Amino acid sequence: MLKYTLKRLSYMVVTLWIIATVTFFLMHLLPGTPLKNEEKLPEHIKEQIMEKYGLNDPLPVQYLNFMGGLVQGDLGASYTQDGREVSGMIAEGFPVSAFIGGQAVVFGSIVGLLLGLIAALKRGTWMDNLSTMIAVFGISIPNFVLGALLAYFVGVKWGILPVALWESYASSIMPSFALALVVVAIISRYIRTEMVEVLDAEYMKTAKAKGLPRRTVVFRHALRNALIPAITILGPLTVNIITGSLVIEQIFALPGIGEYFVKSIVNNDYTMITGITIFYSILIVSVIFIVDILYGIIDPRIRLSGAKE
Repeated sequence: MLKYTLKRLSYMVVTLWIIATVTFFLMHLLPGTPLKNEEKLPEHIKEQIMEKYGLNDPLPVQYLNFMGGLVQGDLGASYTQDGREVSGMIAEGFPVSAFIGGQAVVFGSIVGLLLGLIAALKRGTWMDNLSTMIAVFGISIPNFVLGALLAYFVGVKWGILPVALWESYASSIMPSFALALVVVAIISRYIRTEMVEVLDAEYMKTAKAKGLPRRTVVFRHALRNALIPAITILGPLTVNIITGSLVIEQIFALPGIGEYFVKSIVNNDYTMITGITIFYSILIVSVIFIVDILYGIIDPRIRLSGAKE
């Protein structure tokens, strides 16, 4: 298991280095500079600012300085946010984004697991049809459309939950629900499909023939094997939900990381764009790493095959 973990960890480090390098050079290919009102600045003032932030250095020198700071956890200062540190701004806004996205994933995974399990055990019944309808609805309706509808009806028209406030737990319910529906839909479909296939497998018939209790057959044998594909999609889906909350944050006026990211793109803020991109890349790669480890725990055959490579 240790060799398997170290190998996946090395892949993670190399992937992050490639992402950081590509992102850095792509940012510097963008037209213009991150200076506000650049055309109105006197030339000597512009030069002083460029010199202060090292933008006059050759690109290889800027890259080495950037990578050196990155290794130390320093993402640099924002060019457009009064010199605030990028890492500090991420630390300030990300907890809100993570809470909204994490709550959506947990809720969506639990509900999706239950719906998929019930649909597989009751296939062909109204429960199976209801699960399918929820899945189709969740996939078909974009989260920003659902978020806007919730904000108008539940928040503004009916006044049940607060909108454009971040004062209590109630403020997180609508944005999390808007993000969670697609998780419910995807997880329920994966679980149902895999459970139906597993329940019809020969070894499941053998387990039933041995007289094992139905609960043991379903939860210890069938569900464990059906969870592997669900975990596969749950890893990237978690990060997609968290990063995809940018629009939802704008709809509900949440103080998350989305506001910084949108402004940085508009203003060509190299350090902010690069910092947030790398931060999200670390999240994605870390989740994939965790999923790989969970693979090895759930199915030792995967761990053993990886050790032989």
